[in-house]
Amino acid sequence: MKKVLTICMLAMVLASCNEKMAPVMVDGLQFDYLDESADPKQDFYQYANGGWMEKNPLPAEYARFGSFDMLAANVQKQLKDLVDTLSTQEYAKGTAEQKIADLYRLKMDSVRLNKEGNAPIQANLNAIKALQDKNQVVKMMAQLNQVGIWPFFAMYVSADDMNSTMNIVHTYQAGIGMSDRDYYLKDDARSKDLRAKYQKFVAKMFVLSGYPEKTAKTAAAEIMKIETALAKAQFSRVELRDPYKNYHKMNVAELQQLVPNFDWKTYLEELGMPINEINVAQDVFMKEMANVFEKSSVSALKYYLAWNVISDASSSLSDDFADLSFEFYGKTLSGRQEQSPRWKRAVSLLDHTVGQALGITYVNRYFPAEAKQRMVELVGNLQVSLGERIDQLAWMSDETKQKAHEKLSSFRVKIGYPDEWKDYSALNIDPALSLYENLMAVARFSFEEEKAKVGQPVDRDEWLMTPQTVNAYYNPTTNEICFPAGILQPPFFFQEGDDAVNYGAIGVVIGHEMTHGFDDQGCQYDKDGNLSNWWTQEDAKQFAERTKVLEDYFNKIEVAPGVFANGAFTLGENIADHGGLQVSYNAFKKTVQGKKNIAVDGVPADQRFFIAYAHVWANNIREQEILRRTAEDPHSLGRWRVNGTLPHIGAFAEAFDLKEGDAMYLPEAERVSIW
Repeated sequence: MKKVLTICMLAMVLASCNEKMAPVMVDGLQFDYLDESADPKQDFYQYANGGWMEKNPLPAEYARFGSFDMLAANVQKQLKDLVDTLSTQEYAKGTAEQKIADLYRLKMDSVRLNKEGNAPIQANLNAIKALQDKNQVVKMMAQLNQVGIWPFFAMYVSADDMNSTMNIVHTYQAGIGMSDRDYYLKDDARSKDLRAKYQKFVAKMFVLSGYPEKTAKTAAAEIMKIETALAKAQFSRVELRDPYKNYHKMNVAELQQLVPNFDWKTYLEELGMPINEINVAQDVFMKEMANVFEKSSVSALKYYLAWNVISDASSSLSDDFADLSFEFYGKTLSGRQEQSPRWKRAVSLLDHTVGQALGITYVNRYFPAEAKQRMVELVGNLQVSLGERIDQLAWMSDETKQKAHEKLSSFRVKIGYPDEWKDYSALNIDPALSLYENLMAVARFSFEEEKAKVGQPVDRDEWLMTPQTVNAYYNPTTNEICFPAGILQPPFFFQEGDDAVNYGAIGVVIGHEMTHGFDDQGCQYDKDGNLSNWWTQEDAKQFAERTKVLEDYFNKIEVAPGVFANGAFTLGENIADHGGLQVSYNAFKKTVQGKKNIAVDGVPADQRFFIAYAHVWANNIREQEILRRTAEDPHSLGRWRVNGTLPHIGAFAEAFDLKEGDAMYLPEAERVSIW
């Protein structure tokens, strides 16, 4: 729910099916990645990545597996090696090592988990069963929130978009068990099938949790009614991208007036979070949420709360819960055939609970100081390049250019790892308790962290990702770009690589994140991170017209039979890909290799630049995952981050001598021209 824009949404749960480390590229271009039988002028993605796709068939545990995922696999294997060493030793209670080792052992102990069965969640389920009226339901909602469970809606603490120096509480639409509102609303055959399977899945999970089968079926039907009503009220993913549409700051009295049929006084008192001002992000949803709450019976609400407990706990209980959850979320929604091995799920758990404690050890072993220094230089070069691109814009006025330069020069840059590490001393991990009980302790720890931020100045040194994360982000309210150590490895970053591959890979990532500060969302925030219009009216009009070209272009891309990309939903990421390429290529042409187009291994530098970019997005993907990502992911699919983006880059057309009639060729008049 943080307002963070990323190069790609890859969690550490994405890991290789192979126990061995994936081979690491040395200079950046692997010729066996190529499919030299393919014509780069007709299908550049196939040309650059066809060999890789053939040699790396999709593993059963993946819905999508690509060269990016190989890096995630290497990082996860490195983390496993670290944790395996830690878990064989005993540590003083309260140390970071003790917490890491005990959490890992708890997750890995399948015998204990299977023996405990559904017992760890019975205290919460019994408390819900005992509820007598809606006042008690409201209190229970607040109690569940404090252990990371958010029925109906969610709340988080982050910068005030209009006053970015101060933290306030934000609400966010939530409450549905399937990951997109359209799964509840569309009438196509796949959506209807998903709804039927979801309802059966919910009923089976209730049976596993100890409910009689008849009660479980009733519960599933009631839950489906509530979630469908919530889905109807939710903003679309395109609407969620409009920062002004999602900003409605008010005090608690105004919130009660906006949403009168929900007992906010009781809820907030039980929550124990000091709130003077609150941003009710999706205001229409919150009003309808309260209507759904009011119209639902107490018994239906109890089933709904119980489902939130069961669903939240499924990965920390016995194998039958994890297997059943995977059956729906893994197989049905994404097409995965097998669960990831338990050790991968255990490492992922650590990354999401005590990630910075694990990150200290990771950085010390795997992230050399030279890598950070080279990244500092690359970022500086890219900032200069983006500034030059801004100066050359014929469509932008000098007044707006000055503001753009001010924002660019104000970027905060975070590389590798934080200067100050998170303090986990207040977190108690007790191996005598169940994994589920310990994870509730982690959730309470996180809740208290968030609560302490309310009404306080924003900590601009805080990291929103762990150092080992294979990702990068731009945060508009702090105007910062962040590149964790995890991503600063091949196929993105090559310590010994030539400039062409480094600028084509990590250089484009840097440019991508910088461009997020000027995409259709980021451009609405000023240099200080405030939601504020710094554009002249004519420049804003020009910008909208130019981005519409990219939106319309992607709308015409058929990603599966009868299914098209969503150009409005993916617009920000497509703008960032386009800008990243333009900015990084401009910086690359200042290097000796770039100026002289020096070939390496017989491949001209300009071609190496674009091949390196395409290598990043090599992947195989299942049909179900294509459909899921098209509905849920603001990033275009890997194939189209190459074949949909490169035709708009003039330097690409020159590097491969594209002409009219080539499938990858787009006439200059039809290309997008923004940054």
